[in-house]
Amino acid sequence: MKNKLLAVMFGAVLVLGACGGAKTDKETDKQAGAGGETAAVDPEAVVKSSCIMCHGGNLEGQGNAPSLTDVGSRLSETEIHDVIVNGRGGMPPVKLSDDETNAVAKWLSEKK
Repeated sequence: MKNKLLAVMFGAVLVLGACGGAKTDKETDKQAGAGGETAAVDPEAVVKSSCIMCHGGNLEGQGNAPSLTDVGSRLSETEIHDVIVNGRGGMPPVKLSDDETNAVAKWLSEKK
């Protein structure tokens, strides 16, 4: 009985020890900066990896996805941020870090 209990406890420790504890790239990046600062985000690279599939390589829009070439003339930075986080119409929410979302919203808001 004691051996079975010890085996279960040892197995639980191994399983739980394997979960968590590993730092993600984003956590490592945050800790690498002085005073907790994060590395600068390249919003254009984020857009290329997250948005061009629907909005096109030049952000010209495709199918139901609208053009983003002049989105800053239609929406404020705050509204763009809201669309990224919550989605809108047929666009689902985009899962980005807060820094990426802020950088992309600012970059897109400058497109007029």
